[in-house]
Order: sequence, then C-alpha cells, then structure tokens
Amino acid sequence: MGFFDFMTEDIAIDLGTANTLIIHNDKVVIDSPSIVARDRVSGKIIAVGKEANMMQGKTHENIKTIRPLKDGVIADFDASEKMINMFIKSIPALKKRMFTPALRMVVCIPSGITEVEMRAVKESCERVNGKEVYLIHEPMAAAIGIGIDIMQPKGNMIVDIGGGTTEIAVIALGGIVCDKSVKIAGDVFTNDIVYYMRTQHNLFVGESTAEKIKIQIGAAIEDLDGPPEDMSVQGRDLLTGKPKQVDVSYREIAKALDKSIQRIEDAVMETLSQTPPELAADIYNTGIYLAGGGSMLRGLDKRISQKTDLPVYIAEDPLRAVVRGTGMALKNISKFKSILIK
Repeated sequence: MGFFDFMTEDIAIDLGTANTLIIHNDKVVIDSPSIVARDRVSGKIIAVGKEANMMQGKTHENIKTIRPLKDGVIADFDASEKMINMFIKSIPALKKRMFTPALRMVVCIPSGITEVEMRAVKESCERVNGKEVYLIHEPMAAAIGIGIDIMQPKGNMIVDIGGGTTEIAVIALGGIVCDKSVKIAGDVFTNDIVYYMRTQHNLFVGESTAEKIKIQIGAAIEDLDGPPEDMSVQGRDLLTGKPKQVDVSYREIAKALDKSIQRIEDAVMETLSQTPPELAADIYNTGIYLAGGGSMLRGLDKRISQKTDLPVYIAEDPLRAVVRGTGMALKNISKFKSILIK
C-alpha cells in the first residue's frame, strides 16, 4: 500500500445510452440520465443528468440537449467526456478532495462493440484522470450483478435490455460462449410509442412524454394479470394544431411495441440455436435472466417464457444489475482478471 494507492480512488461506471450509474465505495453515488445541455453560443455545458433531462424537448435555439451515447457507444466524444467528468466531480466523497485523485475504473461496454468504439470509451476515461481503466462486457457485468457464479462450468443465459442495445449472451467458465447484440431496446420502444400516438391518435407527443407512457403503462402482452390504469396523455393535435389530451390503455402500448419485442424474441431464439448442446442442457434447467430497464416492461418475462418454453427471471433492481456487477468486478480485480479488458 504505497502513497500512490492512498491517492487512488476506485470507481465503477455503467455508461449507458439512457442512464449513467457510478459506484464508489460500494454505493451507487450517481444514477442520472446520460444527457447534457450545451449553450450553443459559448459551447459550454450548462447542465447534465437529471437537470438536462428536464430540458429535453423544451429548448430554444441557444440551448441544445445532446445524448452523447447512441446504441450503446459514444457518438459525441467531446460531450461524453465532459459528461463523465461532471458526474465524477459531483461524487460527494470526491468533492471534499482538494484536487481530482487518480482513478482506477472499471467501465462496461456492449459486447458487439468494435475496437475503435472501445478505444473511445477508454480514452474518455483516461482524459478524466483514469490511471488504470478496465473494460468489462455488459452481459458479464449483468451476470455478476444478478449473482450468478460465472466461473463455474455451467451455462447461463443473460438478456440485458438497455436503452440503446439489447445484449444477449450465454456465459460459462468466465467467458461469453455465444452472444448477440441488437440495436432494439428502450429508445426504440419510446420511438414506437411516439409513432403509434401519431398514427393512431393524431397526437404528436415528445420523447419525454413517450418515455413516461412506457414506464407508466408499457406492456409486452395484451392480457396482463394486474393491469395498470389507463393514462391521460397530452400533446399536440396534428389536425387542428391545438394541445389535446387522449386516454391510452396498456393494450395499445403492447400493440405499439409488438414488432420490436418480436425482434428481441428472434434474437433470443437465434442465440439459443447457436448454443452448444451441453450448455443448452444447463439453460433448460437454469432458465433465462433478464436485466436492464427494458426487462421491467410488464409481461415481457411471460412473453419470452412462452416463446422459448424456458423459465424467465427478472433480476432484482434490474436497472442497477449491470453497475452492481461492474462494482463487484472492481472489488475483486484479481479474481475477475480473465474477464476484464485492459
């Protein structure tokens, strides 16, 4: 334990398309939307996270809201770096420090990511004072976060439905045996709802409203056991141009999302069909684990279960499963050396 170790802080980051989570000292210290607001004139970042999220869709021409990540990868390098930097600076325990400490970080990345995209994540982190940066694949992190012992010679299937990508992976012996990453996830669901409201109700709603609909009454099947109440949705009438309100039921949302969910189901089926027989035997017994915000869609577990004839389990606190796993990997870097990418 040298002087340098004393100066180093460990943080685990789940850099997501929709939300960024940071763990420091075993606690989730940041849980914010991955969005920044930039002043167009000065080019300065004026808000990040929850604050910038409230501005989304309500800006005038001098303010632009940017989501620096798209489909799970960095799309706007400059904005993503500033965002990570501002999040790290706002961690309560690090605020007390006189200067930014050196950081040892573990960051998770989608499994279908290219070398270049990987380097973008790494460089972003190194530029915010990351001295040691390790990367971990999202399905791996999710599996650790769910509490699966990934080093066992046993097959487990993880479906992680995030904001930008859905990651499907079969994991055994501390490695990913077969995986598929599809760009159908929470953001696409939100756009499906916008499109549905537009075509079916002649109502133009913003992204934030569509996301509220998704969270409040979103569903994957049309007959739920404990259905949510109908929701009143406000927006702009496309015919008259006046603001108007429409009542929407969960059944309509299930219809709106049907095509996208079908594509996720197909990806799950395809991954299952590529699984080696011994692992397929394991999965028959262990079932499928769902993580990520998309897994909270009502009835999705039931729907995937009907499609695959396998038991489907939703991780507890699915939004944080990935960051929890990333945090565990950070604590036992030596144990998980084989799955971390240096």
